[in-house]
Amino acid sequence: VTILKEKNLCIVAVNYRLHPNVNAPEYIKDAAAAVAWVFKNIASFGGNNNAIFVAGYSAGGYLAKMITLDKSWLNAHHIDANKIAGTISMSGHTITHFTIRKEQGIDGLQATVDAYAPLYHVRNDAPPLLLITGDRELELLGRYEENAYFARMMKLAGHTKTKLYELDGFDHNMTYPAMPLMLKEIEKIKQMLNTNL
Repeated sequence: VTILKEKNLCIVAVNYRLHPNVNAPEYIKDAAAAVAWVFKNIASFGGNNNAIFVAGYSAGGYLAKMITLDKSWLNAHHIDANKIAGTISMSGHTITHFTIRKEQGIDGLQATVDAYAPLYHVRNDAPPLLLITGDRELELLGRYEENAYFARMMKLAGHTKTKLYELDGFDHNMTYPAMPLMLKEIEKIKQMLNTNL
């Protein structure tokens, strides 16, 4: 968190209800409600609702991608997901999250791509996407490979603003070395937004 201080950012840290207390899609709805709240309220805290970035780690990275790519979640709050300035997913699933697969009785090694998978919602007009994972040999259950496939599908769909980084030598707990990459991308997109305003 120290690295995020004094960066001229308004940071809103949110939480969501967890399995087994709730099942899908409740936690996706929670993520969408939190982002919608930011859009509707950040100006009163000195923020700019034209420069809202959505970021998350692990399940949070999955949720960030879901509400960015499947526009229905934010549409329920009268927010266009394309208003998100950029989405940063640190070690987040791109296939259906293993918790949802568990809820459906599907084994953790059985990959599934359904409406609960960011990969299902690949589209060329999505906001910029930054994907960061740990080392493919140290990460969880093919996390790098699924993000690499997702990045390739976004490119083939015509999305030109998807970036993928693999942090060699780091396992799933790679948030600290990922932070400078996230901040660099946010700054780059903010400069681009300022140029276009």
